[in-house]
Amino acid sequence: MAKSLAQEFAKGLWEEIPPFRLVLGLCPVLAVTKTVENGIGMGLATTFVLVCSNMLVSMLRKIIPSKVRIACFIIIIATFVTVVELLMQAFAYPLFLKLGIFIPLIVVNCIVLGRSEAFASKNGVVRSIADGLGMGIGFTISLGCLGAVRELFGNGTLTFWETPIQIFGPSFQPFAFMVEAPGAFVCLGLMLCLMNLAGSK
Repeated sequence: MAKSLAQEFAKGLWEEIPPFRLVLGLCPVLAVTKTVENGIGMGLATTFVLVCSNMLVSMLRKIIPSKVRIACFIIIIATFVTVVELLMQAFAYPLFLKLGIFIPLIVVNCIVLGRSEAFASKNGVVRSIADGLGMGIGFTISLGCLGAVRELFGNGTLTFWETPIQIFGPSFQPFAFMVEAPGAFVCLGLMLCLMNLAGSK
């Protein structure tokens, strides 16, 4: 039975939330989530690319030959990644510098290419936009939550718009392990465990 538009959108928020259910796109999830700001910034950039590429792939799905579809999808995705990169340089340059190479690497993010291949190439424009928007928001929420946990315990702060907000008092001893690479794996594993426990209920 076909899902409604609301169901297509909502599946990316829980049922198929990319890092925790599909376990996709883990490179930026682990690399850029040292702060909430970085996580949300990366999530929003990916959401823009997801929605725009899904929309264009869906519009062109009957024109693109099946033998070259993956190459065409990558060209479409790379175009929107270039757009978001230029927009970030123009309007959010400090965040662009923090995210660095991970902005251009959205091109090879398996979530974006996967949604183009698995969904947008087989469905209409409106459903593809709903799918991209739901997956993108779910991805943004995941990165924001992971960034919040890592920054809170690793630095005792939460950073929004380049301003760290001190959460704990001066006696707090930061758990620096959380903002290091191994801490990202541990934190992701614990959050996956919590998601599985919540899902089993």
